[in-house]
Amino acid sequence: MTDELTPETPDEDEQPIKQRKNGLYPGVSDELAASMKTGWADTELRDLEPIEQAPNTARRREALSRRFPGERLVIPAGNLKTRSNDTEYDFRAATEYVHLTGDQTEDSVLVLEPRENGEGHDATLYRLPRSNRENGEFWLDGMGELWVGRRNSLTEATALLGVDCADVRELAGTLREATGPVRVVRGHDAGIEAALADKVTAERDEELRVYLSEARLIKDEFEIGELQKAVDSTVRGFEDVVKVLDKAEATSERYIEGTFFLRARVEGNDVGYGSICAAGPHATTLHWVRNNGQVRSGDLLLLDAGVETNTLYTADVTRTLPINGTYTDLQRKIYDAVYEAQEAGIAAVKPGAAFRDFHDAAQRVLAEKLVEWGLVEGPVDRVLELGLQRRWTLHGTGHMLGLDVHDCAVARTETYVNGTLEAGMVLTVEPGLYFQADDLTVPEEYRGIGVRIEDDILVTEDGNRNLSAALPRRSDEVEAWMARLTAQRA
Repeated sequence: MTDELTPETPDEDEQPIKQRKNGLYPGVSDELAASMKTGWADTELRDLEPIEQAPNTARRREALSRRFPGERLVIPAGNLKTRSNDTEYDFRAATEYVHLTGDQTEDSVLVLEPRENGEGHDATLYRLPRSNRENGEFWLDGMGELWVGRRNSLTEATALLGVDCADVRELAGTLREATGPVRVVRGHDAGIEAALADKVTAERDEELRVYLSEARLIKDEFEIGELQKAVDSTVRGFEDVVKVLDKAEATSERYIEGTFFLRARVEGNDVGYGSICAAGPHATTLHWVRNNGQVRSGDLLLLDAGVETNTLYTADVTRTLPINGTYTDLQRKIYDAVYEAQEAGIAAVKPGAAFRDFHDAAQRVLAEKLVEWGLVEGPVDRVLELGLQRRWTLHGTGHMLGLDVHDCAVARTETYVNGTLEAGMVLTVEPGLYFQADDLTVPEEYRGIGVRIEDDILVTEDGNRNLSAALPRRSDEVEAWMARLTAQRA
């Protein structure tokens, strides 16, 4: 990484440029300052077309306006977070902000200002403008464009996003002087929250956050298309992994993680969450993201991973694969039980069904198998009533999916977990069985085996569609698929 400019000590009679985000630069000569002001081409972009989702984001802002008439609404994108010293984590804009704007720029804030006539709101997106070349900001400020890259001008951003843009550096002062009711989405921009500290309440702000979460429950056609893109790239990422399992055996789970990450970065923005590349007994740890274990022939690999598109919609898919390409008899028995449970769960996904129905259907199958295998005493209804199967099933069978891998997470219980499925919802169906390596209540040969199968399911008008159907699920189909891919190794 290139170090930032460290100027020479100036002569006493120099008039240096001093403004910089993280301190002062006292060593800039008049000649250099003058040189850096001139000789730059006009790079303003003209005749820009709006981004594809601009009509969708406009409709979402209109719905938000109707929900909170007469109130100022403030939705920040968030700020960069320090990773260490003077380096930052990659920025990921707040989901609420992205859903309402389609933008992903740090330090930006969407404000819906109520009109004086009481009819609706005027939306303004506050952003940083282009770096100033007159005062040297673009090359002296550590966040100037010479250091971190060009950003859109306010005029360009207005054309792209379909919403008026203004300088965010003026916003905090404006908000401090504002009167009337106001709400803010908390947790993303401390400066904006401080400016509104005497004007907002936690209860009212939470109402705004809950509304925005519930507004994402039903996806529009653009969102469904983006989720399908994410899934399609994820399928290719799984294929990539199968082709290099021999290399992973020679290294570690990190080879799998890195292989999938390459696909995510080439075809999308990133992974949607930390990839779970759990080989052998690590598959019994639900969120194994250390990915530093050995990959051994004869063991299973539980790969739970998803590509995030450039618009930040993520897939979430899991397959449990035999590392050598063939399940043992016991592995197949456990895998087929989970597959049967998933089939029952997917069949329960349809409009009008309760959200909990697919979980209940999958859990019943798994409880039946555990009773059949003698691992828990029946009858099945007793097992389910007491939740005894949960020792080995552990988690819920699915969740909403979208801009977040666990989307709509702060929606009210009555509209989500206790709600009813509707066409346009996208959720995961992911039953599993996990026999911990130290579980003395099961036969020794079960211990250390973990199996999960997960697909991304769109609720349609007449049932459901498996967005990840291109990735084989049935055990014999998985083996045949792996055989084809491993035959293609260079």
